[in-house]
Amino acid sequence: MKIELDQLTPKQIVAELDKYIIGQEKAKKAVAIALRNRMRRQRLSPEMRDEVAPKNIIMIGPTGVGKTEIARRLSKLCGAPFIKVEATKYTEIGYVGRDVESMIRDLVSVGVSMVKAELQESVRLEAEKRAEEALLDLLLPGIGKAKEEAQASGLPAADLAQPAADFAQPPELKPPQSSRARQPGARVSPAATGTREKFREKLLRGELDDKVVEVSTTKTQLPAIEIFSGTTLEEMDVNLGNLSSLFGGRKKRRKATVKRAREILIAEEMDRLVDMERVAELAIERVEQMGIIFIDEIDKIASKDNRVGIDVSREGVQRDILPIVEGSKVNTRYGIVDTAHILFIAAGAFHMSKPSDLMPELQGRFPLRVELKALTKEDFKQILTQPRNALIKQYVELLRTEGVELDFLEEAIDLISEIATEVNSKTENIGARRLHTIMELLLEEVSYNSTDIKGQRIRITKGYVEERLRDIVQNQDLSRFIL
Repeated sequence: MKIELDQLTPKQIVAELDKYIIGQEKAKKAVAIALRNRMRRQRLSPEMRDEVAPKNIIMIGPTGVGKTEIARRLSKLCGAPFIKVEATKYTEIGYVGRDVESMIRDLVSVGVSMVKAELQESVRLEAEKRAEEALLDLLLPGIGKAKEEAQASGLPAADLAQPAADFAQPPELKPPQSSRARQPGARVSPAATGTREKFREKLLRGELDDKVVEVSTTKTQLPAIEIFSGTTLEEMDVNLGNLSSLFGGRKKRRKATVKRAREILIAEEMDRLVDMERVAELAIERVEQMGIIFIDEIDKIASKDNRVGIDVSREGVQRDILPIVEGSKVNTRYGIVDTAHILFIAAGAFHMSKPSDLMPELQGRFPLRVELKALTKEDFKQILTQPRNALIKQYVELLRTEGVELDFLEEAIDLISEIATEVNSKTENIGARRLHTIMELLLEEVSYNSTDIKGQRIRITKGYVEERLRDIVQNQDLSRFIL
C-alpha cells in the first residue's frame, strides 16, 4: 500500500495544518504524532506491527475552535479513509436508530471509493482508447460493420487497404457476431478506412462534440424490498451486487452529445477494466491499517449517575462503541474488517459533563487528551487574514466575480476581531463561527447591491464597521438574536 506521506515529519504535518488552522498547537502536535506513528508502524516487522495499538485522542474544547477542522484537514493531508460521525445519532442496540457498527461500514465504503478511483485512473488511457473506438462505431455504423466482417473473414492484414492491426477494435469491444452468414471475401475499402480515420481526427480535435449519438448504458435496478423494524439494507448486510443479473444490468439506450457520450463510455470502460474484488481487498487493508474515524459530540453521550429518562440509552451507546474502539470484527458488504488498528479521534465541548463521566473502559481506550483553548482577539485577526481559506479572502474573491473590489483596512480587521471577542464573551461562545455572522452582516448591503456598484472599489474602514455593527453589539438583547 503506497502512502504518500512517508517522508513527512511531525513538524511538517503541523506546518501543513497551520496553513488552515490558527493556534491549537497542542492538538496539532498530538494528531501529527498519531499520524506519524501510523507510518512508523508500517515499517515494523509483521509480529511487532500487530502489537502496536493506535493512541486514540480526545480533543476537549468549546465549539468553533478547530476540533473538526483539524481532523478534516488531517484526513486530506494523509489521504487515508476518513469519516466524521456524530455520537448523538447512534443508539443502543434495541432502540430505533443507527447502530455503532455502521460507522465502520461507512468507512469501508469511503475506502472502496478511494481505491476504485485510483485504479480507474491507472486504466484511463486504455478506457479512452476503447471509448474512442466505440464512438467511431456509433458515428460510422456501416464502416464499423464492414471492419467486423473483414476481421471475421480471417483475411491477412496484407490484403486490406491498410493494416487491420492499426484500426481493429480490441477483442473486448467486439460486438457479438451476427447470426447471418459472413461473406468470405468481405474487405474494408480504402475509402471506408480513410473515412474512419478522418472522423477519428475530427473526434480528437473536438469538432464532433455537439453531434448527437445514441449510446447503450447499463441500467442497474435494485429490487424493491420492504424492510421492517427500521433496519436498512446496509445494516442487514445484504449484498445485492450478486443479484444484479436478476434485478438489473439491463441495457438502456439514451441520446447524448458526443462529448457527453465519451464521458459515459469512458466511465463504463473503466468499470469493466477494474477488478472489484481486488478493490475490496485493497480497501479493507487500507481501512484496517490507515483508517481514521472522527467522533464528534462525544460529550453528549457522557452520562452522569443522576441523569434519568432519555439519557438511559447513552451509556448503552458507550458500551456499544467500546468493542469497536478496542478492536473487533465487523461484517460489511465487502468483507470482515478488523477495527483494532483504526485511529479514533473523539471531540466534545464538555460544557455539561467532563471526560471522567465516560465509562472508565472507554476512557482507557482514549489515552491522549488535548485541550483546545478559546479563541482570542489576536486569533480572530489571524483567522480573518492568514489561512489559505481566510474569510476575508473568500469574500474578496466572491465579490470580485461581480466586478466589485473589496479593500479591508488594518483598523477594520482589528475592530471586527474585537467585536467577535466581545460578543462571544457576552453571549454564547461559538468561537470562529461568530466571524461568519459578523462578516455577513457587515457586507450585506455590498452583496445585495453588487450588480449596481459593478466596477467600484469599496474600502472597508473602521468607520464603516462601526456604522454597520456598533448598534447591534451595544444592544445585547438584539445581539442575542442576530449575532
